[in-house]
Amino acid sequence: MRAIRVWGAALLVLGLAAGPAAADSSPSPGASDGTGSSAPTQAGTSFRTATEIQQGQRATASGSTGDYLYWSFPADTGQRPTVEASVTLPRTHGTQTWQLDVYDGLRRRQSCQYGSATRTADQGASSVELACVMRTVRGWAEPWANDPLPGTYYVRLTVVDLAAADLGQPVNAEVRVDSKDIGGPAAVDGSLGKPLVPGIAVDSAAQGDDSKTAVLSSFGSRDGWSSGWWSDRWVWTGIGAVLAALAGIGGYALTRGSGRPPGV
Repeated sequence: MRAIRVWGAALLVLGLAAGPAAADSSPSPGASDGTGSSAPTQAGTSFRTATEIQQGQRATASGSTGDYLYWSFPADTGQRPTVEASVTLPRTHGTQTWQLDVYDGLRRRQSCQYGSATRTADQGASSVELACVMRTVRGWAEPWANDPLPGTYYVRLTVVDLAAADLGQPVNAEVRVDSKDIGGPAAVDGSLGKPLVPGIAVDSAAQGDDSKTAVLSSFGSRDGWSSGWWSDRWVWTGIGAVLAALAGIGGYALTRGSGRPPGV
C-alpha cells in the first residue's frame, strides 16, 4: 500500500508540473494568420525598401527575372522561422535557378537548417518552390557568433542563373513565413538589450515631439527582447528532481525489510 501511495503522489506531481509546460508549447501569440489585415501585393527592391509582412501572412508580388525581391518579418526569442517561396514562371523559358536568402537585422546571411533554398526549374516548368527552415532564434549570443537573434529578418528572392533570352520576363512570386515555438530547449541565460532592428522612423502623426521609435511589426513576448530567467526547462528540471526523490524513497521502502535483527 505504501508503494501505491508513493507512485500515486508521483503521478499527481507530474500532472501538476506538466500543465505550464503544455501551455508554453502553444503557438506564439505574435503569429498572425493574415486574416486581420490585407496581405502585401508588392515587394521591395533593396534592404531599405523591403516590404514588411507578418508571420502567417502570404505576400505576393509581380516582377521580372533578374529583379531582387525583398520582404522583412519579425522573429522573437524561441521561434524557429520557416520561409517558403513560390515563383510562377512564364509559359516559355529555359532552365532557371532561383535562390532564397534570409538575412538578420545586421544583414548577416543566415544558414538554413534544412530545406531547398536554391532550386533549378527545368525548361517549360510552370513554377519553382523554395523553402528555408532557419535555426532557432536565441535570446543572446557572443559578439563573434552568427546566431540568429530577435529582431527584423530580411527575405531576398532572385534568379541566379538563366539564359540571356529569359532576362526581364514577367514572373509572380509568393512568400510566406511561419514559425514554431521551440521554448525551453533553446533558452539561454544571457539577455539582448535591444532587438536587431536597423533604422528608426518618426511617428509624427501620433506624437508631437521629436521622439523616435524603432519600426517593428505588432508582436512581442512576455520577457521582451531578453530571454529572461523563466522557461519551461525549469519545469522539466523540477520534474526530474521530484522523480529522483520518489525513486529514492521507493527504493528504500522496498529494500529496508521488516526491521527485525538477523536470527530472530
